[in-house]
Amino acid sequence: MKIEQIYTGCLAQGAYYIESDGEAAVIDPLREVQPYIEKAERRGAKIKYVLETHFHADFVSGHQDLAEKTGAKIVYGPTGMKMGFDAIVAEDNQVFELGKAKIKVIHTPGHTMESVCYLLINEDGKEEALFTGDTLFIGDVGRPDLAQKVVKDLTQEKLAAHLYDSLRNKIMPLSDDLIVYPAHGAGSACGKNMSKETSDTLGNQKKTNYALQEMTKEEFIKEVLTGLTPPPAYFPQNVLMNIQGYDSIDEVLERGIRPLSPNEFEAAANETGAMILDTRDAQVFAKGFIPNSINIGIDGSFAVWVGAMIPDLKQEILVVAEEGREEEVITRLARVGYDFAIGYLQGGFKAWKESGQEVDSITSISVDELAKIKEGDPGIHILDVRKNSEFMSEHVIDAENAPLDYINDSMLKVKKDETYYVHCAGGYRSMIFNSILKARGYDNLIDVAGGFTAIKESGKLKVSDYVCPTTLL
Repeated sequence: MKIEQIYTGCLAQGAYYIESDGEAAVIDPLREVQPYIEKAERRGAKIKYVLETHFHADFVSGHQDLAEKTGAKIVYGPTGMKMGFDAIVAEDNQVFELGKAKIKVIHTPGHTMESVCYLLINEDGKEEALFTGDTLFIGDVGRPDLAQKVVKDLTQEKLAAHLYDSLRNKIMPLSDDLIVYPAHGAGSACGKNMSKETSDTLGNQKKTNYALQEMTKEEFIKEVLTGLTPPPAYFPQNVLMNIQGYDSIDEVLERGIRPLSPNEFEAAANETGAMILDTRDAQVFAKGFIPNSINIGIDGSFAVWVGAMIPDLKQEILVVAEEGREEEVITRLARVGYDFAIGYLQGGFKAWKESGQEVDSITSISVDELAKIKEGDPGIHILDVRKNSEFMSEHVIDAENAPLDYINDSMLKVKKDETYYVHCAGGYRSMIFNSILKARGYDNLIDVAGGFTAIKESGKLKVSDYVCPTTLL
């Protein structure tokens, strides 16, 4: 029997490939399904099931495409939702045969009402692994405030109460030596303080996970809801795509991987109202970019920040990328439901510049330069665009917090006629912030290269005393 965790760092997401005696199952697949198909083909196995732990909010699952391409059956937990595709709605404790192994459905409502965990019983009849989806993470549990965005009569308190019961009645009675394989790790917005570890024994989680300690239901509800912030706006839209269905990934790639010359690119931008998304490195972008383009670097938490910054999944997008990475960009957009990329700049920004088209730039300075400026004028505006939890933990004295997550509120703190020195943790988010405001007519933002990490290491600016954060949201 084979168990493989397929972890995608930029989404902090774990999919799983399980195989026994020539039959395979994939749990919570990503949108691009070809790698799963090729894996099974290499091993001479047939994908029998696509097992979904719940209707995901933070990415679009590949369940529909994978089923259509392989003939596999899609399985969800108990739900009354009408889906836009054929699926098996499993019952609690239902068992599915996979080769010589078995997979048992354990209904664990709380994160969402249809949430399930899958208990793997190996070829020797021993319970070996528990695939917990967003019910149980390593060091955390799934936030119980997302399904209320989809089902009106649910509240986060009701969901938290369900989660308490699920953990104590369904999960904790299981064997300590089970390996827990969750759907997410640190960096996901589906939990508030997850571990960087991506698996653990259930026994160790019973000892170390705050949510599994002895407490009343009321204490649990208070604990699990403390520190939650509003979820990204794209979450409910991803849920609906996962329930109702979506365009094939092949159609999305065909639509997006369309090379455009600089003149064609400019015409498309003017005629369609498409957003120009520049995915190059932040400091490369700062030196020169197409006017009004937005920078979200591909080498970072790309899909997450696209989801947070672009409110409409149907927004048409024109892509500027490093040459050779265009398909990667369009695929990663599709992972979170942005299916309407309509082309990319052939030859990249270099071709745009060489064609004589207009270019723009953003000033970026070092920490040493910032320290000298502040020494000469202690009253300068330093804008910290990290999450509020990061800012409260540690920040530059006299800096103002304007979280990128809530950019429409944060930009109200910025006056167009005054200069601001903008930083995040390392320089990735600050350039997103600066590029968006630049496109909206804010011309006096100066980026601080290296962000708070470089500021703290330099020792040249006063920093507040460190306070351990209670949430990473």
